[in-house]
Amino acid sequence: MPASTTPRTELLRRQFDLTWSLFEYHLERLEPEDFLWEPGPLCWTVRRAPDGTWVPDWADTEPDPVPVPTVAWLTWHIGWWWSVTLDHARGHRPRDRTEITWPGEGRATVEWLRGLRRDWLALLDGMTDTGLDTPASFPSPDDPAHTRAHMLAWVNAELMKNVAEIGQLRLLRAAS
Repeated sequence: MPASTTPRTELLRRQFDLTWSLFEYHLERLEPEDFLWEPGPLCWTVRRAPDGTWVPDWADTEPDPVPVPTVAWLTWHIGWWWSVTLDHARGHRPRDRTEITWPGEGRATVEWLRGLRRDWLALLDGMTDTGLDTPASFPSPDDPAHTRAHMLAWVNAELMKNVAEIGQLRLLRAAS
């Protein structure tokens, strides 16, 4: 069988585009009420602080049992890890989790995520196969073999997982 001639950058881009198309399906159908809907008694969400900003529930160690995240929490989570990954990829100081503010229910969050997508596509489209082999410490700082290819593939996988969770929550709320 002949060796593949498809550049790795193209494979990563196609994987991302497929995941994003699934996300768009749900983003287009999210209602403002979907974001803060809690499907059970043990949920992680975002809550208004006295200054009006949204603050996500958080624990430094994984709780047992793990709370069910709301769509609001999941969209904040996507925005957080994606923003920090972009910081790393651009050589900027990565922002702290507390510096990533959720925009709120509805269109503002959808547009925030679409903006992060545009930033991500600019990064992907500027990447070469050689660039993929550049060391990258995020999100695995203790792995000396970790490269930009690993980081980009991690983003695709993390987005795919979070999109599935958002889709499931949206469908459960619609069916309830």
